[in-house]
Amino acid sequence: MAAAGAHRPGPLKQQNKAHKGGKHSGSSQRRAGGRVPVKAQPRRRLRDLNRVDRRHQALQLRRQRKEAVLAEKRSLGSRDGPPHLVVVVLLHSRAAAQDTLRLLQSQDSAIVRADEGRAGGFALLCPRLKQRWRFVTAQAGDLHAVLDLAKVADSLLFILDPVDVWDSAGEHCLSCLFAQGLPSYALAVPGATDLPPKKRIDARKKLSKSIEKRFPEAKLFPLNTEQESSLLLRHLSSQKQRHLAFRDRRAHLLAHAAEFVPSQDSDLTGTLKVSGFVRGQTLNVNSLVHIVGHGDFQLSQVDAPPDPLSLNPRMVKGQKRSQDMEVQDDSGNGVAEMEEDVKVLMKADPSKQESLQSEVVPDPMEGEQTWPTEEELQEAEDALKANRRVVKVPKGTSKYQAAWIVDDGEEDSEKDDDDDEDEDMDDDLMEEAVSQEGESSEEEAGEEESETMTVSECLRDDQYDETMEEDEQMLERYKQERMDEMFPDEVDTPRDVPARVRFQKYRGLKSFRTSPWDPKENLPRDYARIFQFQDFSRTRKNLFRQIEKEETEGASVGWYITLHVCNVPVSVMESFKEGKPLVLFSLLPHEQKMSVLNFLVRRHPGNSEPVRAKEELIFHCGFRRFRASPLFSQHTSADKHKLERFLRPDAALVVTVYAPITFPPASVLLFKQRSNGMHDLIATGSLLSVDPDRIVIKRLVLSGHPFKIFTKTAVVRYMFFNREDVMWFKPVELRTKWGRRGHIKEPLGTHGHMKCHFDGQLKSQDTVLLNLYKRVFPKWTYDPHVPEPVPWVRSDSALPEREEEME
Repeated sequence: MAAAGAHRPGPLKQQNKAHKGGKHSGSSQRRAGGRVPVKAQPRRRLRDLNRVDRRHQALQLRRQRKEAVLAEKRSLGSRDGPPHLVVVVLLHSRAAAQDTLRLLQSQDSAIVRADEGRAGGFALLCPRLKQRWRFVTAQAGDLHAVLDLAKVADSLLFILDPVDVWDSAGEHCLSCLFAQGLPSYALAVPGATDLPPKKRIDARKKLSKSIEKRFPEAKLFPLNTEQESSLLLRHLSSQKQRHLAFRDRRAHLLAHAAEFVPSQDSDLTGTLKVSGFVRGQTLNVNSLVHIVGHGDFQLSQVDAPPDPLSLNPRMVKGQKRSQDMEVQDDSGNGVAEMEEDVKVLMKADPSKQESLQSEVVPDPMEGEQTWPTEEELQEAEDALKANRRVVKVPKGTSKYQAAWIVDDGEEDSEKDDDDDEDEDMDDDLMEEAVSQEGESSEEEAGEEESETMTVSECLRDDQYDETMEEDEQMLERYKQERMDEMFPDEVDTPRDVPARVRFQKYRGLKSFRTSPWDPKENLPRDYARIFQFQDFSRTRKNLFRQIEKEETEGASVGWYITLHVCNVPVSVMESFKEGKPLVLFSLLPHEQKMSVLNFLVRRHPGNSEPVRAKEELIFHCGFRRFRASPLFSQHTSADKHKLERFLRPDAALVVTVYAPITFPPASVLLFKQRSNGMHDLIATGSLLSVDPDRIVIKRLVLSGHPFKIFTKTAVVRYMFFNREDVMWFKPVELRTKWGRRGHIKEPLGTHGHMKCHFDGQLKSQDTVLLNLYKRVFPKWTYDPHVPEPVPWVRSDSALPEREEEME
C-alpha cells in the first residue's frame, strides 16, 4: 500500500542545472547583464476576469444594446429624429387604398398635411403622442417606385385583399422586395366587414394559410375602424426596426419637395434643390450623391430651411414671419425675408470635393517606344522606294491620286470579291425565300387547324405571327441549353478552316485546378479604363471602421435640409412632377469609379426561360440600377473559374460585369426585359467582390472516336481533318468520357487520323476528348438608363412549369 502522506525529497536528491536558452532566447538586456525591467502584463491577462466580473460585464453589454435599441425607437418619428416613413404597398388591384388612408388620417388630435411630391401621400403629426409619420402610397405594379421607396422606408404596410390576398403582380412585387431586403413591415386587411358573415371565417382561414408561406410569424391587422387604425399605428411605432446594411452606412433622403433652377447655358440642365430629412448617416457636402435611376452628381451647398413637419407649430419661425409680412409689408419683400429664414449650413470645398471621374482615360501612346532615329527613317524611305511600282497615269496626276489607281490584277481580285459578296447576297435571298415559304406553310397549317382552335378575336393575324416567331426563338434557346447540358462545352471541329487557326487563342492545360495562369496576361483595352484596389477587403474594412468611429462634419440624422445638386438634367424634375419618388444616396469614396463587379446569384424558381451569357440584363444592385451584358461562371474556391454558357437553375453562379464600384454587403436583382416591356425576375443574390483579377476561363472540347483499338493504343478519327492540325495539338493531353488519359503519338495519313497512347484499353463506345482553354472578359455594355417597366402580368406559357415546380 502507498503511504498516506505525500512524498518529500530527501537531502540527497539530485539537483540538475537550469537550462541555458542560448543567444537566440531572451532579450539583449538579459544577455548584457544588469537589472532586467519588469515585463508589461500582456493584454490577455488583463482580460482574465473572475466569474462575478464576467457576469457583470455581460450584464453591462446587454444593457447597452437594449438602450441602443430603445434610443433608436424613440428617435424615429420623434421631434429630433426623422418622421417615421411608412410606405403603403397595395398587393391587389382591388385593395381599398382610399379607405385605408382615410382611416389612418382620422386620428384624435392629429394634424394631417398633404404631401407635395406624391399623390396620395400625407404627413400625420400627433403632438399628444410626440410622434410624426409620413405615409407614401405605391402600387404593386409600379415596380421601380416600390423598390425605390423600400430602399429608404422605415416600415412597409402591405394592404391585402380579404378574398384573394394578393394577385400575380403583388406576388411578383413580394419576390422582388424579399430579394432586395425587407425592412420592418405590417399586414393590414381592410374591407373584411363587407363580406357576408358566413364567408368571413373561410376568408380569414384562407388569409392565414396564404401569408404563412411568405410571413411565418406575421400578425394580421384588420383595418375597418378608427380604433383598429390606432392599434396599427401603435404597432408600427413600437416594433423592432430591421436594418438594411447597404443603407445604414450611407446617408439617404426621400425628397419632400424639389425645385429646378435652369443654368445660364441651357434649360436642359441646372441646379436641383431637393428638400428632405437626412437618414442613415451624416451627410457631407463634399461627397457625391446618387439619384436613384438618374446617376451621380455633385453638391454645391446645403441649406437648413424651417421644418415643415414640426410637432410644435409655435417653434416654426417661417410661419410667424410670413404672417407678420402680410400685416406689415405690402411691397413684396416676403421672398427676401423667407430667404433669410433659410440658413446656409455648408458650401462645397473644391479642394476636398469628390470628383465625378468614373473612368481612366487611357493614353494610346503610353508604352510606345521613343521617336525613331534618322538612320531608321532613312531605312524606311529606302524600303519604300524599293517597293514602289511603275504605273501609267494621265498627265498632271499627283502621287496621292496615283496611289488609288489599280492594276488589272487588282481589278480582277476586286471583281472576285464582288462576286463573292453577290453569292452571299444570293444565299441570303434564298434563305429568306425558304423562310417565307416555311412561314406560309405554317400559316396554311394554322388555317387547316382553325376549326379545332379557339383564338381570341382581339388578336390579329400579324400579332399572332409575331408571337409564333418569338416561340421559335425560344424553342431554339431551349435546344441550345439542352445540348449544353448533355454535351457541355463540346464543339464540332470546322472542316473549312484549319483547327490551329480557328482555335489559335486557346491553350491546353495539364490541370485546370493547379496549372498557373497569369491574371495580368493579354488584358483587353477596356481594362485600361477601370480602377483596381491593391487590397479591396482591407480598403473596405478601413472605410467602414472610419464611418463607425469618426464623426464626420455635415448634416446630422433627422435634420430637414435642402441639397443643391449641380448639373442635373431637367428629366429628373419632370419625373418628380409625375409622382415618381425622388431618392438620393450619398456615395462612399471611390463608389463613382468603374471596375469589374462579381455577383453571386441563384436562379429564381418562378422563371425557367433559358438565359444565355452576354445577353442584356437589368441589374438592381443596392441603390443602383443599370443594364449590362454579364458573364456567368462557376463559384469555386480555385483561382480559375469555368465559364457557363447559360444561367443554371440548380447551382449558384457568379455574374461578372463592368459597373461602378459598390462596397458590399449589397443585394442584387437580375431582370430580363420582355418584348412587351415587362421585367421578369430571373435571379437574386448579393455582391461578392470587386476584383478585375478574377479569371474566367472558357473551355472548348474537341471530340474524336476510336477507329481501331489495341491494348493501350488506338487510332482516333474525326477530331481533326488534316495532318498539320494533329502535329499542332500534339502536346495537349487527351482524356476520354470513361476516365482514360493519354496523348497523341503521331499522325496517320493526311486526313486527320492519329495514333494515341492511353493508360488503359479503350472501350469501343468511348469518346476521346481534347480540352482547350481561353480567358474571357465581359463586354463594356454598361448603361445607367433603365426604361420604366410595364405593369407585370404572368405569362401563360410559364404557368404549367411554375405549378409543377410548386408541386
